Amino acid sequence: MASVEQLETTSAVRARMSKQKSRDTGIEMALRKVLHAAGFRYRVHRRPVKGVRREADLVFGPARVAVFVDGCFWHGCPEHGTWPKNNADYWRTKIETNRRRDANTDAVLLEAGWLAVRVWEHEPAEEAASRVIETVQERRPH
Repeated sequence: MASVEQLETTSAVRARMSKQKSRDTGIEMALRKVLHAAGFRYRVHRRPVKGVRREADLVFGPARVAVFVDGCFWHGCPEHGTWPKNNADYWRTKIETNRRRDANTDAVLLEAGWLAVRVWEHEPAEEAASRVIETVQERRPH
């Protein structure tokens, strides 16, 4: 049975985590701004493939490129990801599940002719935009 201290910690963590934005984050907005300024147009928060319940942060339809901006904690960044000590089994399972879903999403998109580009939240927007621009330009129909 959980102690009162564990329940309070869990409640505090739950409250803090529920306030985390899942869309229109700082890096996502910065990335969109750089891409738009470079003349690139995209759809925001769309499912690239009909019937697949996975939403990309940015979708470049004609080039078939889907951009996902991943949070370091939630997606287990090898550079900045952390493993919480409190409720460790729960968080490890949650983060590992997110990683497996990300890999599955990339595979499903690839099978449908799309390419997923993953951007970590810690990446400078200009660097991430350069990768996205290069990928979109390579995949644009001629």
